[in-house]
Amino acid sequence: MKKLMMASFAAAMMAFGGITLAAPGNAADPQSSHVAGQIMVKFHDDRAASAVLRQHGLSEGPGIGGTGAQLIKVPAGKEFQLIEALSRNPAVEYAEPDEVVTAASDDQYFPQQYALQNVGQSLTNTAGTLLAANGTEDADVDAVEAWGVTTGGGTKVAILDTGVANVHDDIAPQVVGYANFVSADTKEDPKANPEDKYGHGTHVAGIVAAKFNNKIGVAGVCPDCSILDVKVLNDTGSGSSSVIANGISWAADNGAKVINMSLGQRVSSRTLEAAVNYAWNKGVVIVAAAGNAGTQAKIYPGAYPNVIAVAATDNKDNKASFSTYGKWVDVAAPGVNVYSTFPNHEFVLGTQNGRSMGYDVASGTSMASPVVAGVAALVWRTPAGTENKLVRARIESTADPILGTGTDWAHGRVNACKAVAGTCP
Repeated sequence: MKKLMMASFAAAMMAFGGITLAAPGNAADPQSSHVAGQIMVKFHDDRAASAVLRQHGLSEGPGIGGTGAQLIKVPAGKEFQLIEALSRNPAVEYAEPDEVVTAASDDQYFPQQYALQNVGQSLTNTAGTLLAANGTEDADVDAVEAWGVTTGGGTKVAILDTGVANVHDDIAPQVVGYANFVSADTKEDPKANPEDKYGHGTHVAGIVAAKFNNKIGVAGVCPDCSILDVKVLNDTGSGSSSVIANGISWAADNGAKVINMSLGQRVSSRTLEAAVNYAWNKGVVIVAAAGNAGTQAKIYPGAYPNVIAVAATDNKDNKASFSTYGKWVDVAAPGVNVYSTFPNHEFVLGTQNGRSMGYDVASGTSMASPVVAGVAALVWRTPAGTENKLVRARIESTADPILGTGTDWAHGRVNACKAVAGTCP
């Protein structure tokens, strides 16, 4: 059996401790509740819009959905002055500020989850250590906006990994089924509860489906999704092609609509590909990490045609230095300093710190892949989600064409809002 090379973390692991949340970036004036540099204006007759705006040195802007209003760019700091002036014009039905809307989340570490909502915030780990300053606003997957359409509705996502922590209030309740293809006792009980003693699988699962707005921890991309916990990697984070193939088949046979594999091997396996094709033919969307070698060398199962291979980006929408890349890679997603769940008990990835706080950051295409899996799960709950090939096409066609698109990955960085709604503000 070919040994699997797990898509390993490419950054040094975390130091546990108290957290200091950084202030949000400059998405809005910190002394105000409106977005700087833009206002919303509706005219009684759109034919008058251009002339009225020109009087104030302004130009027409894009329409705002079906409201009839336009989003008008204005000099920062002049918003209310221009609102007042425009409101006096009889051709203007109304002019108003574009108010900042924040997620109704009381999850403790949600402000650190730039992958879901990037307002330019700085990033720290649980110990409060600064990891990255001043991200790029909107270098995210627009998950918060997508939740206005769907939060997943119980879509089953299979996490093929090191297991998921059995006792963790933010992710364990989402586990609705499990299988253990690794532990010695599986010869007698192939469904023995697969505890995560390594840590990787719990982190991946939280990225997909950690509960939202429950006063603790983090939120997943698909916070109302269900998790199938399929242990295919052992407690040192390794496995084999045959075990992975078994896990894929089990997930497909047990109702998974999406399979995530944050793992990989350098050599192709016909058995592994056959398992992938089996799941695809049963209607499953399959997502896998592209790898952390920083080269263009193909990693499997990510490189198989019926798998969405995912590269990693950072909080500025740049390709992560460690990320594998190339035209064979399908899409990109945030994979640097990604906050998620970890086991509450001691685990291998946390032994250097001696204890676990249940949450922290990690980096790798292992973290980018479940972001895409979560988006796929959301799409299944929309009119576009009628079959796996349409879900995949939707994800790829709505991805944002950031720098690297067409060279480092075939499509762009995924956008959950566009994927579920078609268009997004």
